[in-house]
Amino acid sequence: MYREQLALSEMEKLKDYPILMKDYTVASRDGFPLEVRTYRPASAEESARLPIYIHLHGGGYVFGNIPSEDAICTRIAVMTNVTVVNLNYRHAPDYAYPTAWEDTVDTFHWVHDHIDELLGVPSQVVVGGISAGAQLAASLTLRQNMAPDALSRPKLAGQVLMIPALVHTDCYAPIMEQMKEPSLSSFVQNAEAPLINKAAIDKFTSLLKVQSPDPKDVRLNIGLATVEQLKDMPPSTLGICGLDPFRDEALFYGQKLVEAGVPTDVHVFDGLPHGFRRFGDQLTESKRWDKVMEDGIKWALSKPEPSGKFEIKLE
Repeated sequence: MYREQLALSEMEKLKDYPILMKDYTVASRDGFPLEVRTYRPASAEESARLPIYIHLHGGGYVFGNIPSEDAICTRIAVMTNVTVVNLNYRHAPDYAYPTAWEDTVDTFHWVHDHIDELLGVPSQVVVGGISAGAQLAASLTLRQNMAPDALSRPKLAGQVLMIPALVHTDCYAPIMEQMKEPSLSSFVQNAEAPLINKAAIDKFTSLLKVQSPDPKDVRLNIGLATVEQLKDMPPSTLGICGLDPFRDEALFYGQKLVEAGVPTDVHVFDGLPHGFRRFGDQLTESKRWDKVMEDGIKWALSKPEPSGKFEIKLE
């Protein structure tokens, strides 16, 4: 209930920004009815086609729902003038890997199948998420860049990955091998970090019930994809917390995207823990968090060129 109460409090601050919400049921590949809610700024002309942002909530693959994301999705829709599609994918432990991943792909296809009903623009679909949701977003983006059937849909316009989990904990060795000094790894430095520590990550990950995770399974281990596999990926924004066990896998992924020639924008919230945004106005960096998400969508839609440089933005 905490997430829903927080969303209600945040929605109160957005009362001057009218939003049009509509609920849908999306049939997954196994027939399960998935909940989806769309958010369209009321200020948009009634018949205007808008870009679409597919939002995937965080919560360790276990928590989160449609109402918990109302404030986030409303803010994004209003501030970026897009229609937000909020998916309530199925959760562990009742639904093991790869159910949530498949729900994400199925909803992506649903968006394109209903693009006219949603008044969307097929070439302007961006995906993003927070924490576990960012992993799902990153996995979808990589899939659409690699899968044989990807050409049946327009290429994703971009991805916005906030505090993403990108590597299964049992497949982390390649990340450690890239460290000049393993003791500086975020899995070591931030093992006892507030809000989410290494033990909690191990617990949440175990609930996915992945049998013998394979480092080469890039649907799960997006962060271990090769530079060759990442070529032609769409513009990518990453928001990374300095006091987060997930920090290093996200930084290495951003670096690899740059090496692959992908337009990449990397933002670090120095000294802040995973999920700090829940504290809202109590932390000044919460406004920057919102801006990184909003600007990431607008930046992707602007079709930026790659800089060829790996730069970390701290403010």
